[in-house]
Amino acid sequence: MGWLGKMLAAGVGAFVLAMLESVRECNCFKVTHYTMRFPKTCRRNQNIKKEHCVIFLSDLHNHVYGKDNQILLERIRKETPDLILLGGDMLIGKKGVSPQPSLELIRQLPGIAPVYYAYGNHEQRMLERRWKYKNVMESYEEELQKAGVKFLKNRSEQVKLGETTLRISGLMLPMDSYEKFCHRKITGDDLESRLGPADSERLQILLAHNPAYVSAYKSWGADLILCGHLHGGVMRLPGWRGVITPQAFLFPRYSGEMSVEEDAVVVVSKGLGTHTVNLRLFNVPEIVALHF
Repeated sequence: MGWLGKMLAAGVGAFVLAMLESVRECNCFKVTHYTMRFPKTCRRNQNIKKEHCVIFLSDLHNHVYGKDNQILLERIRKETPDLILLGGDMLIGKKGVSPQPSLELIRQLPGIAPVYYAYGNHEQRMLERRWKYKNVMESYEEELQKAGVKFLKNRSEQVKLGETTLRISGLMLPMDSYEKFCHRKITGDDLESRLGPADSERLQILLAHNPAYVSAYKSWGADLILCGHLHGGVMRLPGWRGVITPQAFLFPRYSGEMSVEEDAVVVVSKGLGTHTVNLRLFNVPEIVALHF
């Protein structure tokens, strides 16, 4: 075999190994632990007197880990969270696709800890396009509200974490902010028009599905920004970043990590599932555990 044949064989072998690794990664998950270290400029975190755990889940897309998602549920229980935050895209917003796998999982979460749910683009699409999806989203939300889940659709709530009161806000941006090849101009004023002003006294947590607009989230006044949407960038370059966003932009600044910045902490989940392009590489799905 000549050098060309050897290179071709090596290339085919590498491709096969990559595809096998992708299959493995799409069918497992890990728990990523982040210890919150807020900037010194944040004066609103001084009275959290003991450690608390907040679980952040995003982009499940109806994925099931074990029968009835029991593997995922048991792992969440093992973390003994004080609070569970859902960052959106827990189902698949596609005509004819049932939200039942997501529904069955989430309705069990309030038995573990209080649950707050902010919409992603899949939930928002189903809500806003009733002509296509009928009342699927309304029924889904009604069932989860009966189970104790609280939805934050351009809405905020004060939430107790031990002896500390936090403010959690869930943001819904216009649907065109998710369009391919589009980067809409979003400002802090746009957030204020939807959510009102950020809390100036309490730790302000913002659930904002799309991390493309972090500068606006910081300008608004968020102390902790929780995002998802990018599925970790599909493939990650080890030690650096994700490769591509759903809007088809390469190497996004935020794609699946925690960034401690001068004015906020930004956490982007790699998500728990996939849809359409069922591909991950060096990008294991994750539960995010935030330790305060």
